[in-house]
Amino acid sequence: MGVYGYTSANVMIPEGYLLVKMKGIDGQWIERVILYPPDPGSIYHMTKTQDQLFFYFYNKNYGLAITDLHQGIVWGTETDETLGDDDLLNRYDYDGDYGTVLNRFVMQAVVGHDLTVYGTGGQTRAFIHIRDTVRCIRLAIENPPEDRSRVRIFNQATETHRVRDLANLVASLTGAKVTFLPNPRKEADENDLVIENTGLQGLGWEPVRLENGLLLEIKEIAERFAHRCDLSKIPCRSRW
Repeated sequence: MGVYGYTSANVMIPEGYLLVKMKGIDGQWIERVILYPPDPGSIYHMTKTQDQLFFYFYNKNYGLAITDLHQGIVWGTETDETLGDDDLLNRYDYDGDYGTVLNRFVMQAVVGHDLTVYGTGGQTRAFIHIRDTVRCIRLAIENPPEDRSRVRIFNQATETHRVRDLANLVASLTGAKVTFLPNPRKEADENDLVIENTGLQGLGWEPVRLENGLLLEIKEIAERFAHRCDLSKIPCRSRW
């Protein structure tokens, strides 16, 4: 979802395109379909907007069939395959700079650290379970776009949550304390995020929702490997 940045306006983020009216040189109004304007808030987001333009270029100039998956924040640790052996466990980023928010909160709770919420915690983000990440990629591959006239764009995200709500959820499950810290990132204190995600569901995707049971799965993994946690990596050290 970093392709778009995040908006404070009460609008739904579409799957890639907007229908707009433009005045032609003859003064007549015409309709055009354009890419949803990107609004990157970091270098990380900027790289995603560059990807979108590269996809647009190769589709327009070479007719390549391309599907661009705009993915939300991945949560969860296990798939059916990784349950077979500990050596197949997925990476678990919990540090203050690159760790995803649910991973950060769960690890902090396990090692007795306060849950670090930056700013007001009113930042709304899109989320998807790791199992759905794999399912969505498979669906996109097995169902290539029939229309090659433009890049097919899917919003690969299940639901949205505010950061402070997630912190309160983890705190209720673990007894951890929530602490609000100055935000090291240049971003809106509060934002809405409503996204369209009908494309993948139209291909048969039935998404996994954020539930306490699955959060406990993450907690169990964090507890098993808490001895590897580097406490010096928990505070955020960079400013975006």
